[in-house]
This record gives sequence, structure tokens and C-alpha cells, in this order.
Amino acid sequence: MNVITTFKDKQREKQIKYERSVLKELSINKLKERVKHYFGSTRIASSLIMNTGIEEACYDVALEAFLLGAKFSKFGYYGENMEDVKKRCHFEEKHLIDTLYNFLLYWGNGEEGTLSESLFYMCEQYIHIWWREGFEKGERRHKLRLH
Repeated sequence: MNVITTFKDKQREKQIKYERSVLKELSINKLKERVKHYFGSTRIASSLIMNTGIEEACYDVALEAFLLGAKFSKFGYYGENMEDVKKRCHFEEKHLIDTLYNFLLYWGNGEEGTLSESLFYMCEQYIHIWWREGFEKGERRHKLRLH
């Protein structure tokens, strides 16, 4: 008796395999470093980061941005520049930025009102740097034919 699989199942399997292989190049220490670098310097975010749940949420969003960049790196490999590729996934990246920003606002102490714009820019830069790193790693994997 044969097992019937659909195209979506095969596609999802392939995506998971690729994501696992890309994530092997990422270290937990680098995640912790970046969270402290981007959110540890401000008064609001440093009080938030003391909570491990919020720190883990930053890790989750960073991993999603990294994987998004790696997923879209195939377009860079085929000749598009990074800014054009970034326009392709603008909505997904915007969703990640908004998710992190709203999460930090929700779990904040109410002091974010006056500094919320700078917090938003920190979230934007944080997501962008992870997207870029994923893009570069993914592009390198395509060049080495490891995809």
C-alpha cells in the first residue's frame, strides 16, 4: 500500500529541511548579544529585557526575520540587489516589526508613551539586521549550492 502525499506536504517538508540547515549557522550567544545591544541600552527596554519571556519573544522574532531573509535570498543569488528583494517581503517584515513593537508596548510599564517612536525605530533596526544576516547567509548557501 502506498502513502499518498500532496505537493503542499512535500513543499513544507523541503522548507523545514532548509530552515533547519540555515539555523545551524546561528548561535544563541549572538542572539543574546544582539538583544542586549539593541534593547539593553534604553531605560524602558532594559527594564523589559529583565523578564525572560520578553527576551525569548525577541529571540523568536529575530529567528523569523533571519529565516525570512534566508528564504528571499534566492532572488539575490539570481541577480537582484538587496533593496529590491527587501521590497518583495515588505509586508512580512513590517508584520514582524509591528509584532515586536506591540509586544514590547504591551508588556511595558507605561513609560513608553514619550519614547515609543525611538522604541519603534529600535525594533525596526533589530528586524532589519536579522533579515540582512539571513539574506547574506542564504545567498552564501546558494552560491555554495547548499540549498
